[in-house]
Amino acid sequence: MKKARGLFGLAGAVVGAVGAFSGLKVAREKKDKLALANAIASFVVAITGAALAARALRKDELA
Repeated sequence: MKKARGLFGLAGAVVGAVGAFSGLKVAREKKDKLALANAIASFVVAITGAALAARALRKDELA
């Protein structure tokens, strides 16, 4: 069960990163600094989520 949770977390982080990349592209085209800051923050959230999911998967393997 923990492994499935980790995999779903990892998948969610990937989807979040794709959305952040899309937001970054649009923000750069429109030169919108607020949207650019939002996209960067979304990348940070996606990276953190991926790290948490990877840690959960590693702990599951060790247990």
